[in-house]
Amino acid sequence: MSKRRKKNLDGIVYSTNPDFNYQQDQDHEPGTPPPSEQNLKIWLDRKQRKGKIVTLVKGFQGSDDDLADLAKFLKSKLGTGGSAKEGELLIQGDFRDRVVEILAAAGYRVKKAGG
Repeated sequence: MSKRRKKNLDGIVYSTNPDFNYQQDQDHEPGTPPPSEQNLKIWLDRKQRKGKIVTLVKGFQGSDDDLADLAKFLKSKLGTGGSAKEGELLIQGDFRDRVVEILAAAGYRVKKAGG
């Protein structure tokens, strides 16, 4: 057994049986809940952005791919730029009211927060 594989076997006791197969728990991402079970909060922010306003969407639960798809959907509807990282969406500009309307129409539970 290679050193690399041994490092991945934390907490396993050595076996003298040459046919023994180590079983590891596979970490997998939980599925993304449907939009009706998502509680999203919409923020306006300008901190650390040189005074420029951005709309933040926080509270998304699910995979990074689904978050990126939601970001792409919003950016195309709003005709603006943005990004999806660290579990939140960042939309360039003050689009808080329109984001709330678009996400509510898509079936998400949305609430305006601070800003």
